[in-house]
Amino acid sequence: MNATYDSATLDQIAADAPTLAQPYLRVGLDTGGIAAGSLVIHEFFTAAAKKHHDFPPIKRVGSNGLSWADPLLEVNVDGLPPTLYGAVDETAAQQILDEHILGGKLVDDHALAYPNEAQARATVTKSTEHTFVLVKDTSCDDGDKTEFFQFALQEEIKRQGLDPSVQVVRALDLGVQDEGVVLRILPAGITYANVLTTQVADIVARTIKNGEVVAELQHQASVHQQRIVMRNCGIVDPEDIDDYIRHGGYAGLKQALAAPPETCLATLKASGLRGRGGAGFPTWMKWKLTREAPGAIKYVICNADEGDPGAFMDRSVLEGDPHAVLEGLILAAYAIGATTGYFYIRAEYPMAIERVQKAIAAARNAGLLGQNILGSGFDFDAKVRLGAGAFVCGEETALIASIEGKRGSPSPRPPYPSVSGLWEKPTSINNVETLAAASAIAARGGEWYAGFGTKESTGTKVFAVTGKVKHAQLVEVPMGTKLRDIVFALCGGTHDVFDIKAIQTGGPSGGVIPEKLLDTGVSYEALKALGSIMGSGGMLVMDQSDCMVDVAKFYLKFCVDESCGKCAPCRVGGFQLLQLIDKIARGNGKPDDLDLLRRISVAMQKASLCGLGQTAANPVLSTLKYFEDEYRAYIEGGRAYARKMKQAREAGTPKPVVATV
Repeated sequence: MNATYDSATLDQIAADAPTLAQPYLRVGLDTGGIAAGSLVIHEFFTAAAKKHHDFPPIKRVGSNGLSWADPLLEVNVDGLPPTLYGAVDETAAQQILDEHILGGKLVDDHALAYPNEAQARATVTKSTEHTFVLVKDTSCDDGDKTEFFQFALQEEIKRQGLDPSVQVVRALDLGVQDEGVVLRILPAGITYANVLTTQVADIVARTIKNGEVVAELQHQASVHQQRIVMRNCGIVDPEDIDDYIRHGGYAGLKQALAAPPETCLATLKASGLRGRGGAGFPTWMKWKLTREAPGAIKYVICNADEGDPGAFMDRSVLEGDPHAVLEGLILAAYAIGATTGYFYIRAEYPMAIERVQKAIAAARNAGLLGQNILGSGFDFDAKVRLGAGAFVCGEETALIASIEGKRGSPSPRPPYPSVSGLWEKPTSINNVETLAAASAIAARGGEWYAGFGTKESTGTKVFAVTGKVKHAQLVEVPMGTKLRDIVFALCGGTHDVFDIKAIQTGGPSGGVIPEKLLDTGVSYEALKALGSIMGSGGMLVMDQSDCMVDVAKFYLKFCVDESCGKCAPCRVGGFQLLQLIDKIARGNGKPDDLDLLRRISVAMQKASLCGLGQTAANPVLSTLKYFEDEYRAYIEGGRAYARKMKQAREAGTPKPVVATV
């Protein structure tokens, strides 16, 4: 639709909210999905739709976070529960077409548990004529018993006279980790764990036949994801503004524009939302300071210069739900009195750039950008500016300089951007996740958001969990969730070869947290106390094959390469640290080098101009704090130990931490 929307139009579109009675196919066409082959899957079903009458509408969506299982396909057709399939290649696509869409049965080896609890409940609320039992052996023991249990269940179902009203399906993943054989029964929505063969007959008789729950087998998840920032990812078409509105989009903006800007600030204050870019500064306070700064011209900026190695949170949200971020940017502009805003997106994210540009154009055509938005008298428009891949441009003042066409290097603060920012005008800078959360808060209320998380760190946090982990993916959890639950309950822990050793949070600026401290709940305060930071949400999992000296060296080299070189503490100190660690790693270190590492690190923290230099030494300090024995092993073992470590690294074996050579 290419016409100006008013409040009544928004209400009319929102009233047409999709229901489970409406069939659909959703294909994950994000960067990760396309790299895994989802374009081929989309083309396959597009061709199939031309051949078959009443074929379900095919929707392109972003990633729902299950990156390890790309390509992803969600199928909702009459008579069957909504089903999410992963690792869908052309062979699986043909099976899904023949058996699921046309045949009325689920397909083996590809069904996944929904990461979004609301979607998981939908599989229960939709009534179906048949019962489906999804089975998966989640144990770490040798030998997968999934197929055996499928056969045992099928035989018992026949014996009790239920065939063919019940289908037993081998699942790819049921969202339960290391709990033996797991069954999920639909549409009842019952999950059993640690099921034994002797219990199969009882489950069939009591649950499948009579609808009774076997309480002693029922699985109670230790942690659940709570999708707020990612509420629409994998659900809405990112290039269809009406689809976003049908899922509740722009409702928060409509409410905010009907009240004074101070009401918007009060709502944000009540929510307790803190900046998700890493520093954790209260969002409402940043907006208030910018609003109160003198000057008629003010700006808002969305910082989408995601540069941490292994991080893909911002990219996924922009690709999957760009209107949620745009709505948050408009809300920020209204709250502070800005008329112009910018998306600063790194040029390496072409799909995110394209979808944000399309979202801006669609919002402008609908009258949600431009003059007199929704008849409120508020004028605002947004533009996109591209970053050239400099990590330092994630820092606010460097980002501002880059937008202005200058070299992207930091400036001393104060003055802070809220007083003197873009073109020396008051400027509020928020990252992607913060703005996506703000649009949800505007619609649902500050108290609703504050109901998640902890007292000091409210709401949820998105993490990109990567490294030596079974299921690398995006997760969104309430603040206070234990690190161990994120790594093990949601992501499956490490691969079976080696045990977990540590995790790194906060990217190159973060710290290493050893396994013994993984029962810590994630919050700004707790991670800082451990010597790490929240950062933008990167979480790298390391196992016993990783050497902490190598880890510190890797991150430090990244920061040295990315330093703008403007201030000596970062430029010189970072280079000195890297030289010292390289010296130790080659077996030429001395005991006094460890004290020197600490002294240089502290000097960088205190004297560097910006956050890059101030936090670049965090990996060094945290590995020294928790794994000093590995540094000492290099020093005491000398070159012979360094050679042994090199051999272990090349062989991929656990790293020795004693100086025996």
